[in-house]
Amino acid sequence: MGIPVEGEDIQIHSYKHNGKLHRVWEETKVLKATKHLVIGGNDRTLVTESDGRTWITREPAICYFHTDLWFNIIAMIREDGIYYYCNLGSPYVYDNEALKYIDYDLDVKVFPDMTYTLLDEDEYEFHKLHMGYPDVIDHILKRNVDKLVRWIRQRKGPFSHDFIDTWYDRYLMYRS
Repeated sequence: MGIPVEGEDIQIHSYKHNGKLHRVWEETKVLKATKHLVIGGNDRTLVTESDGRTWITREPAICYFHTDLWFNIIAMIREDGIYYYCNLGSPYVYDNEALKYIDYDLDVKVFPDMTYTLLDEDEYEFHKLHMGYPDVIDHILKRNVDKLVRWIRQRKGPFSHDFIDTWYDRYLMYRS
C-alpha cells in the first residue's frame, strides 16, 4: 500500500461490499499522510455517484481516514458551525490511483452542538442480507459505532475544534 504525498490532490473512491464503485470525490488535498493516517481537505469538489449523477460539495471539509478504524470522518465547515458526517466502512487503502474504502451503509451525523444521529440502519440491514455481509463484519461495525460515539462524546481527534482549526488553516495555506 502506498502513501500519498502531502500537498498533492487525490481522489477518494468508496465501494460497496460487492466490489462495485459507489462514489468518487474528484479532488482532495492531502494535508497529512503516514502509513496509518490520511487527513485531507476539499471545497466544492465534484462527486460522481455510481449511476453517473454528479454534484458538487457545498462547503470546505476536512477528511480523516485511518488504517485501523472502520469509520472515516468528514468535518464540514459551515457558517453556523462544524457538522460531521461519519461513514462506517473498511479501513482505507491507497494504491496511487486513489484512497479507497468499502462503505458499509451506516452513517453518523454529528451537529455543531455534538448531538448525533445514527443513519441508514434500514439500508445496512438490506445490504447485509443481499450482499451477504459476514457476521465478523457486522460485529466489527457495531464495535466501531460504539468507538465512534465515544470519540464524539470525548471530543477526540477530529471532533475537537482545535483539530479542525489546525487542519483547515493548513488547507487554506495550500489554496493561497
